[in-house]
Amino acid sequence: MANSNFTNDGVRCMMLRGGSSKGAYFLADDLPADPESRDTLLRQVMGSPDVRQIDGIGGAHPLTSKVAIVGPSSSPDADVDYLFLQVGVDTPVVSDQQNCGNLLAGVGPFALERGLLPAPPSSADNEMTVRIRMLNTDSVAVAQFHLQDSHPRYRATEAQGGVAVSGVPGVASPITLTFRNIEGASCGALLPTGQPVDHIDGVACTLIDNGMPVVVMAAADFGLAGDESCADLESNAALTQRLEAIRLQAGPLMNLGDVANTTVPKMTLVSPPRGRGVLTTRTFIPHRCHDAIGVLGAVSVASAALLPDSPAANAASLPENLDPGALGGAGMVQVELEHPTGTFTAVITTETHEPGQLLNVQSAGIVRTARKLMDGLVFP
Repeated sequence: MANSNFTNDGVRCMMLRGGSSKGAYFLADDLPADPESRDTLLRQVMGSPDVRQIDGIGGAHPLTSKVAIVGPSSSPDADVDYLFLQVGVDTPVVSDQQNCGNLLAGVGPFALERGLLPAPPSSADNEMTVRIRMLNTDSVAVAQFHLQDSHPRYRATEAQGGVAVSGVPGVASPITLTFRNIEGASCGALLPTGQPVDHIDGVACTLIDNGMPVVVMAAADFGLAGDESCADLESNAALTQRLEAIRLQAGPLMNLGDVANTTVPKMTLVSPPRGRGVLTTRTFIPHRCHDAIGVLGAVSVASAALLPDSPAANAASLPENLDPGALGGAGMVQVELEHPTGTFTAVITTETHEPGQLLNVQSAGIVRTARKLMDGLVFP
């Protein structure tokens, strides 16, 4: 980049809420090309490592210590490239080992705001489609969002088609995200061990990757009801130590290697629904209990619910017209997951596959919202 004096002159940065997360968005050209220098800069920007991130713009929680780096597409099948980085709060770690579907919701609007995409003709109400290559897993997502006067439309009332996202106050303009070919994006296969259930330390686990590596387990196997608060779960030292022991063993089984210093796989406890959903979930990301559930983590858990005799399927209240044992055919199912602050709905489309295959996911779709919070310079 032209100006390397980051400390004195600052770095261009936009803060956006994406889904139920919040992060700092940068153009790739505005950051150092060298990953080590880039990560050092981002730790300074966020104020890490520090439990309060008091000397940076991080929000002292994994959901608010996130970075999106966006640039021109390096591939003809996408319009822009997106690299997600999870910045540790109290650890000096910057990880690229996962996607973030929440920050993904803000990538299309950010790219338009920064001029990476041509502005469409001015219109009171039209829609834009952006193909986004997720560099973390070399897969493509398609985002659709509304425009107003050639700019991203963030706000919308219910009368204007605004939607609510659990964990986010109010309603906003919808952003539709569609994922294709994300099976095994990090692990090489939807089920990296080739089976729907593995046993680790005596606990039945589904090791699954439909865009996010997740270990899915029954809350009851840990002596839990499954609807405990995040605070209660995080304060349960015996539980968190047991989950971490399972996570460390799951890493190599999921082709992720040593995961001691990474943020994947996520750990999700499932139990029967309390309301209108299919499952109740409590997700660790991987050590803090998520106030909701991540976008791609939800897609993976929803897919796990479609695997016969898996912990998720056994706890699930699936739609009456869905027979998990008959997934050899094509179909679409809406899986609504309950989480600590509401619900999350994933639409999973399966396609016909050969006998003996457990599940062949064609696509997954979700609806998020985003909002621009700040645009300016950040000073490391």
